[in-house]
Amino acid sequence: MRLVLALVAVAVAVLAVSGCSMLKDSSKSDTAKSKVGDCINVIEGSQSDSKTTPIDCSSEKAVYKVAAVFDATATCQDQQTSYEEKDGGNKTVAFLCLSPNFKEGSCYNESQTTGYKFVACTAPEASFKVLKRIDGQADEFACDTATTIAFRTVPEPKTTFCLGDPKK
Repeated sequence: MRLVLALVAVAVAVLAVSGCSMLKDSSKSDTAKSKVGDCINVIEGSQSDSKTTPIDCSSEKAVYKVAAVFDATATCQDQQTSYEEKDGGNKTVAFLCLSPNFKEGSCYNESQTTGYKFVACTAPEASFKVLKRIDGQADEFACDTATTIAFRTVPEPKTTFCLGDPKK
């Protein structure tokens, strides 16, 4: 009888903890529920209210890959962008560090205030085209200086992006 009561008590405790966790997560957006390795599409960038959605990492619209997830404000590494979501009481409920996940041959808009967004290479707001993506290496010297006008290196996961003119 005691064993049965102990098992019931454990089951109730597990349900209580998982129920609280589910309630806590229910107020988060789909983006805020992302895990390390998930990818994010920026639909509309903003300093305070970006519209984003999780997306398959193979999509050219998967502009960012989640590099780290926190429950409070944190510091992201160089070349990473932060995503912070707060509840109604201004308490941080999710803080993500996002690394660029550019696709070779695709074009993007870069804004100091809103970050990166996928755009057509023919779009007037296209800032750059990814000429080459090198995974496993963060080395600007891996880019061809004859065609590359800029580069981005990401420390984690190590990636080098060689960037060129979107109109060429």
